Amino acid sequence: MPFAPSFPVMLRTDDGVRIDAAHTPGTTSSDTGIVVAHGFTGSWRERAARRIVHVLSAYGGVLAFDFRGHGRSGGRTTVGDLEILDVAAAVGHARVTGYSKIAVVGFSMGAAVAVRHAGLVGGVDAVVAVSGPARWYYRGTRPMRQVHWAIERPLGRWAARVGKRTRISSGRWDPVPMPPHEAAGLIAPVPLLVVHGDADPFFPLDHAHQLYEGAREPKELWIEPGYGHAESAATPELVRKIGKWISSNFS
Repeated sequence: MPFAPSFPVMLRTDDGVRIDAAHTPGTTSSDTGIVVAHGFTGSWRERAARRIVHVLSAYGGVLAFDFRGHGRSGGRTTVGDLEILDVAAAVGHARVTGYSKIAVVGFSMGAAVAVRHAGLVGGVDAVVAVSGPARWYYRGTRPMRQVHWAIERPLGRWAARVGKRTRISSGRWDPVPMPPHEAAGLIAPVPLLVVHGDADPFFPLDHAHQLYEGAREPKELWIEPGYGHAESAATPELVRKIGKWISSNFS
């Protein structure tokens, strides 16, 4: 089945970074806009992300984008800090496009950014955090130790740039940004959905519980049996469940 048609968009953040994006109109008339935020080293152009956009387009228009330092976007990634400006640019464009209700659906790093954006910037009507970390500097799994090698070492940053088209800032956070579990407490009364798999190889379930416990009502926590990590493991059935959750909160 072909993906729903998308139309290229170039956004600009408040700090002047060009953001590569695409708008996929919903398959039915709707005032709902869904912003999709990918994970670290990901891109809206990847097949898994495009499949998610295609499924979500049944529930509203979808704006997917590449974070700074990823794909065809400008700048360098700060791995969760300044990326809230990227989400803000996407949300602003969705508003200008005519969507009156905006949900942000983030995966992995994108989940952390979606939570931080909703808590610190606001301007959204629902947030979905899928496979997201609750706190920074987690190295408890082998995949996350590899991620930190890519972020912190010159050879790792070179490998990410060459292999994944991901340009990583070499500077350290100063100051350290508010972690997602603290930002989650600032989201209410906007509804938050935390989705996590019990087979996630990057972040164990305590991250999902810490995010959920840090948030105030309205909030939901879904622990998905057998689900791995982020976009690549998300089935159409799970994405449809997320789309229905968004619709139920906007009805």
